[in-house]
Amino acid sequence: MAAIARALENCSALRTVLRPFAQSWVNASGYRRLGLLYDDLIIEENPEVTEALRRVPNDQIDARYYRIKRAFQCDLSQIELPPSQWTKPEEDVSYLLPILEEVEAEVAERNMFNSLKVVHKK
Repeated sequence: MAAIARALENCSALRTVLRPFAQSWVNASGYRRLGLLYDDLIIEENPEVTEALRRVPNDQIDARYYRIKRAFQCDLSQIELPPSQWTKPEEDVSYLLPILEEVEAEVAERNMFNSLKVVHKK
């Protein structure tokens, strides 16, 4: 997934070709019909995600868990929320990805420093 993101960042032609399909993909994925935000789809099993979630304010964490539980209940009942409760595109703001990027940068930096080898000059 990260490789695809880097390719999209580096290749403006690819971005131009795929941009018209982005909104169609978001609509087809259906997460907004369940009241979820894009960041709610990020799985917590990764240690970096766990650390990023630890840094998110408690009110946003509570809202995240509420949205996930409500979506799970809708899925079990095989219903969708009424259109008035769907997540609107302007409400689908990233709250976790910026923090996750910081955590991943910190981990990469830590790994770089941990892999340094000390060379003694004689």
